[in-house]
Amino acid sequence: MAPGSSSSRKKPNILVTGTPGTGKTTTSSLLSDAAELRQINIGDIVKEKNLHDGWDDELECHIINEDLVCDELEDIMEQGGNIVDYHGCDFFPERWFHRVVVLQTDNSVLYDRLSSRGYMGSKLTNNIECEIFQVLLEEARSSYPEDIVVPLVSNCVDDISKNVTTLSDWIRSWHPTS
Repeated sequence: MAPGSSSSRKKPNILVTGTPGTGKTTTSSLLSDAAELRQINIGDIVKEKNLHDGWDDELECHIINEDLVCDELEDIMEQGGNIVDYHGCDFFPERWFHRVVVLQTDNSVLYDRLSSRGYMGSKLTNNIECEIFQVLLEEARSSYPEDIVVPLVSNCVDDISKNVTTLSDWIRSWHPTS
């Protein structure tokens, strides 16, 4: 089923993705407030509901169980009106989203953000390389229709504010398809 084609969604679902440190949670939170949509932070849900298969010592994060996450979200996504915040995107069903936003940040800005979070070694290097090679943009483009994938620059507070305004305008103009 295409997004909204035979569902009763009155509001769109948006995926906000990007390398850690690109501003996904900040953007999602501000957009949620501005557009009165529900924010779903996948990392938080994975921890709260134990939707993981343990801990990765090298990357210092939970090993997400994608099937459990999708099962957990299925009903709420069918309702519409959600902003999903996560650094991956290829495992979510295509039918869930009307817009996939890929936040992108200059490497020097991203390096500083991740370093201030305590990222170092391979965790820092892997995330910087992910941004350099635009891994998440390519993942989004290969997982969703190209016309719903939107890359947005997220280097500073002004960028985030512009992105929230752009996305809020899109939400206001969105209409369910029948």
